[in-house]
Amino acid sequence: MIHLEFGKGVVMQARPVRIPGPDHSIAIEPAKGTVSVRVDKVEVARSERALALSEAGYPVVYYVPRNDVEMKAFSPGSKETYCPYKGDATHYDIDTGDGRSENAAWSYEHPFDAVSEIEGHVAFYAAKAEIELSSD
Repeated sequence: MIHLEFGKGVVMQARPVRIPGPDHSIAIEPAKGTVSVRVDKVEVARSERALALSEAGYPVVYYVPRNDVEMKAFSPGSKETYCPYKGDATHYDIDTGDGRSENAAWSYEHPFDAVSEIEGHVAFYAAKAEIELSSD
């Protein structure tokens, strides 16, 4: 769908919404152990309730419940992304006191129904955070 507002110079195009299936699978299950996340050697998350999201051959991404994340160290990031399988992602900068890691984490505030379990959870970029899963 394309929306045109004549006279205002605005062109908006609807973004695709896709459902996971055989051609692009997404599986969400409880992580098997405790997930801890450190940025600049400072622990910013630790959870025994994290979710493991496996998507179409990509590395597993751990989604940590907000209650298990030091959200006071987070501020809005400058990055905005969209996934046709999950929705709009909000990104966060993380300030550890020793440094600031820009756009180091993200969250789907209103994920699509197919992945609704990740609502209220935060994920971290492996290149910007140390993410560890330890067995219980």
